[in-house]
Amino acid sequence: MTTQPTSGAPEGAPGGSAGGDTLLRCEGVSLSFGSVRALVDVSLTLRRGEITALVGDNGAGKSTLVRCISGIHRPQSGRIVFDGEEIDFHSPEDAREAGIETVHQNLALVEDLTVWQNLFLNREIVRRFGPVALLDRRAMQVRAREMVSTLAVNVPAVRSRVRRLSGGQRQAVAICRAAGFSSKLVIMDEPTAALGVQETARVEELILRLRDEGHSVLLISHNFAQVMRLSDQVWAMRAGRRVGGRRTAETTGEEIVALITGAASR
Repeated sequence: MTTQPTSGAPEGAPGGSAGGDTLLRCEGVSLSFGSVRALVDVSLTLRRGEITALVGDNGAGKSTLVRCISGIHRPQSGRIVFDGEEIDFHSPEDAREAGIETVHQNLALVEDLTVWQNLFLNREIVRRFGPVALLDRRAMQVRAREMVSTLAVNVPAVRSRVRRLSGGQRQAVAICRAAGFSSKLVIMDEPTAALGVQETARVEELILRLRDEGHSVLLISHNFAQVMRLSDQVWAMRAGRRVGGRRTAETTGEEIVALITGAASR
């Protein structure tokens, strides 16, 4: 990844964003797919212990930027600094090892496995007896109960199969999995898009609890009322560019919409 100079904190960044409160900083990040410029000189910051919202119309570049942060894509220019170190992830596994977890819109759960099996998928606890390694099912179930009881209030027994869970319960399992392994940043892509009113409220409670537990959250949402309820900082994107940022307490949903459509200045 090449690096290009920046002029400091992006416009609209929270005060002191260049200091110790910043967990993640994108500086001049650009990425093209052939002739399509998916990201153009994107700069923004995320503070520790806050919920940061990323908003914009379809095709604005939100998902592409998240894929750069989570190790799926590698920017062609610019740089991403996470927890004080410049990152150059080659895979999502690299991002997870660094403390970045992503809850995708499709949740990536295996329906025929139980809650505890999904929580520990690809992170199984094993006991070794010389050259032989055996799954420690009891340890994983105990740890899974602790993870669920700490964070989620609407998930049934950890031995239940995911197939039998409601949409909100599945979302809660995915959030527990993201938060349960020392994650510093949890990225959530449209976490309530397919949920009803009551389940949306429960998932929003989980997101706020993530912040209260000390996690930073990057929330992608088209629901501006939800953004205003949950977030501390909002960044708006349009046509692959970051077009503005606001502290949520100092703006309105109408102003955010105006940033996205180009009716308001940066």
